[in-house]
Amino acid sequence: MTTTEQAIAPVTVTDTPTTPRSRNPLKKFWPQYLSVAPFYILFLIFGLFPLVFSIYLSFTQWDGMGQMKFVGLAQYQYLVADTRFWNAVSNTFIIWFMSTIPMLILALVMAFLLHQNIRFKGFYRVAFFIPNVTSMVAMAIVFGSVFSDSFGLINSAITALGGTEVGWLSDPWAIKVTISVMVIWRYTGYNAIIYLAGLQAIPTELYESARVDGASMFQIFSRITVPMLRPVILFTVITSTIGGLSLFTEPQVLLGDSGGSGEAGMTIVLYQYYQAFTQFDFGYGAAIAWALFIIAVLFAIINWRLVSERDTTKPGRSARRRSPEVAK
Repeated sequence: MTTTEQAIAPVTVTDTPTTPRSRNPLKKFWPQYLSVAPFYILFLIFGLFPLVFSIYLSFTQWDGMGQMKFVGLAQYQYLVADTRFWNAVSNTFIIWFMSTIPMLILALVMAFLLHQNIRFKGFYRVAFFIPNVTSMVAMAIVFGSVFSDSFGLINSAITALGGTEVGWLSDPWAIKVTISVMVIWRYTGYNAIIYLAGLQAIPTELYESARVDGASMFQIFSRITVPMLRPVILFTVITSTIGGLSLFTEPQVLLGDSGGSGEAGMTIVLYQYYQAFTQFDFGYGAAIAWALFIIAVLFAIINWRLVSERDTTKPGRSARRRSPEVAK
């Protein structure tokens, strides 16, 4: 064997023992699982368990203290025949219609104006959002004094002008108007901020080209702003629908648990609260809650389908394509 062959002699390769990889992810990621465990524990206790328990509770009769009695679909059968429940449904829909449509239109106009080059925009944004974070107790005191039948500011102004007083807290339709005004005052600024965020995502080139073409403020608003904000509008419509159907705080703090004169301000959630925590019929209260859930889901689907069908029927009418034609 030559010297060269000795230098390149084969080397025997031996397998080095490796540590077996753990197949149990809990051992490897236990710190991560431990860090998120409090959320899931609280969700199981205060979220999932009450949800499942309310489903079972709606099939029982229980006053909160005694023994539960399983009654099957009896609570839902009584719900269908309950005229007070359908009166609450009617009140809820009327108040929702009287408050949601003006509120969203006013919020969209406010957001459009705030998006323009005006002074003190930051101040106006904060001022419009303040009602949303105002205490409901303070709101009840203010609106109670403003809409009081005898000494309210509005009735005082009406009588000073030679008119007759309005029973804002006693007349059935006036009660609905009062609650609607409270909802509009509280949530218009919130929706305006959402619309303003959507407006800031619209390319400024669209507005600039429209102004060059001689478009008016109304044409820019109706032919560029509204079509480009359609997803945001859909979001606010769905959230406002769900919020309107679950209206509780405004009529409760203003009129109490009874819903005012003739139960004109009795909404679905207020009626649920009345049955569960005043009449102590928790089974029937749970049935009302699930009926409200079904109604809210149906309305959300209807709103989504209406906007989706409108988008599909006008696929080519985008704001980007329309901007050169705004002045026509």
